[in-house]
Formats: sequence, structure tokens, C-alpha cells
Amino acid sequence: MPGMSGMSSANNMGPRTSGVPDMRPMQPAGPQYQAMGPNGMPMVQQMQAPVKSRKDNSGLIKTIVIILLSLIAVTFIGLFIWMTMQWNEAQTDVDGKISKAVANAKVEQREEDEKEYAEREKNPYKTFAGPLDYGQLTFNYPKTWSVYVAEAANTGGNFNAYFNPGQVDTVSNDTINALRVTILNESFDSVTEKYQRDMDRRDSGLTMESVTIGPNNNITANRYTGTIPNTELNGFIVTFKIRDKTAILQTDSVLFEKDFNELLKTVTFNE
Repeated sequence: MPGMSGMSSANNMGPRTSGVPDMRPMQPAGPQYQAMGPNGMPMVQQMQAPVKSRKDNSGLIKTIVIILLSLIAVTFIGLFIWMTMQWNEAQTDVDGKISKAVANAKVEQREEDEKEYAEREKNPYKTFAGPLDYGQLTFNYPKTWSVYVAEAANTGGNFNAYFNPGQVDTVSNDTINALRVTILNESFDSVTEKYQRDMDRRDSGLTMESVTIGPNNNITANRYTGTIPNTELNGFIVTFKIRDKTAILQTDSVLFEKDFNELLKTVTFNE
């Protein structure tokens, strides 16, 4: 048929297509092009976030570590300096105490040596003997003491003698002597009454006790302790009877108490 052949000719003129329309969207040309996904939707391009530099982080960490180490070092150095100062102060204090203790020990040792020397120098003791007609009072005293006999009682009066280390100073109520020896031509009872009146005074600083003296403790005596009457001296007085008279042994200072007590142990006289 002519019509059919004409249609066939027309169909053969161009390229053969499937007859299904192409539904793909037109892709824009140029820079506006965007890729399409399989589902026909435009593909969104994922933008990667910027990554911080590890080098910068490492530098910051190092800085922090250095600062911390510096602070720790400064702290330890400060503690070391403080402890060193404390140790030096403590050591100085200890050294000072040791030096002071050594110096005190030397002083004490020197004083002790001087005392021992003084005690050795007192030996051998000397013996004092009083007037024969007054009972011949005798006792031992240190050889380093000097003796001054003021009244020999050769006219029937009182006997007075004074003893003191080195030399005997001018005798008065204010002068300190290691020993005063008096033999009064008075009865023991009369002398005791005088001391009792002194003790009865309101401002009296004197006390009395009964004691025994002599090598065999066979001599009964009164011992007075405190302020010596009519003086401001503080010492000891011992009174005892010799026949019809009264012997008085007196030390004007407590410094001589030891020598005084030793002396009393050696007192003798003729009945």
C-alpha cells in the first residue's frame, strides 16, 4: 500500500527510539551543575570539618607541664631553703647551749676545785687555848684563820678573841668575823636571861634551841640562830657554862656555819 510504504519511509528517516519518553531532568551546564543520585535526587556534598592541628595542642600541653614543673621546683626550693634556715637556727641554738653548758661546767669545776683547795689549806687545824684560870677553853680552828686577842682577862675581867680568814679587821658591831670568843665573868643563868629578853622583843629575829657540843657531846649549850642582838648581822651564837663564868662562841655570818659546826665538835675546857 502506498500509504503504508510512505509511513515506513518516514519511520526510517530518523533514528529509532523506544517510544518511552526520557524523564531525566536536564542537567544545567557550567558551574551550576549538581550531581544527581540514583533516586533522581540531587546529591549533597559532605563538607569535612576542619581538624585542629595536633602540633598546636602538643605545644599547649608542653607549656602547661613546664609551668607546673616550675611551680613544683620553686616550691621544693622554697621548702629546702626554709628547712635549711630552720636547721641552721636549731644547730646554732644547740651549739650555743652546748657552749654555755661547757662554760658553766668549767666555772662550776673551778669553783669546786677552789673549795677543795680552801678546805685542804685549812688542814692541819690549829688549836686555840684560852686562859688557864678561865678553864683553859680549847678548840681547833682552820690554820688559814688569823687570831686577835683583844682582852686577855689578866685583871679578872672578860676575855675576848677574834678569828677571821686572812686577817682580823677592826672589830665593831658591823664587822663580820668568822668567830668571836668571849668568856664573861658572869653566870650562865644571867647571860641566858639577857638573850631571852632579846628574843622577847617584838622585832626580834633570834631563836634558841638546846644542843650538846664537844668531842663526846658532853657539853650542854644554848644555840641561838638569827639576827645577832644590837647588830644587823645574821649568824649563830652558842653559850655554855665554864665554872662560874659563861663562854660565848659566835660567828657573824651563815657563810661560816660549816667551819663553826666543825669547831664546836672539838670544844673542851677544864672543869
